[in-house]
Amino acid sequence: MKNIDKLISINSIEDILPVYRNTPIGLLLEYHNLNRSLEPYETAQLLVGMCMDNRKHLNIPDNFAFIIRAGGANLRYSEFKVSYAIAVGNVSYIALIAHNHCGMVNLVARKTEFINGLVETAGWKKEKAEEHFMHFAPMFEIGSETDFTLSETRRLRLRYPKITIAPLYYRVEDNKLYFIDEN
Repeated sequence: MKNIDKLISINSIEDILPVYRNTPIGLLLEYHNLNRSLEPYETAQLLVGMCMDNRKHLNIPDNFAFIIRAGGANLRYSEFKVSYAIAVGNVSYIALIAHNHCGMVNLVARKTEFINGLVETAGWKKEKAEEHFMHFAPMFEIGSETDFTLSETRRLRLRYPKITIAPLYYRVEDNKLYFIDEN
């Protein structure tokens, strides 16, 4: 199944899956996709985990969400921050947002570009740049955006069983959020 086949559009409140309606995840979708009027918030209502990609911007109120940006929305190496948002920030909801055309997919295809970029832009020696890529690329390669997000959602649900976690997808072309079908 292709990524696009796993997406569920949100064009109305009725399109928000019932489990997420009237929750901070539902509000996120209403603000971003349905242009709900932005309301003031004093404290974060949820944690958003999303890619560091600069092409994505969420339409949400100030103070509405903690946001962790990491390549591929991979929170494996940000787990202390996730725990902090839950334990100290008192959030009970996480929106994990993948996006299309993610640079963390098929990293090996960008190996030369990565190494040359470190050499030319950062002043690294080629050998050190190659070593750096070979050490870290396997840790950050996500494969398919949707498959990774679903597996990361399952992992986080096991780690934080009382937290509601929604796997979402951001299409760069239309700047809309979609549910990733978990079935």
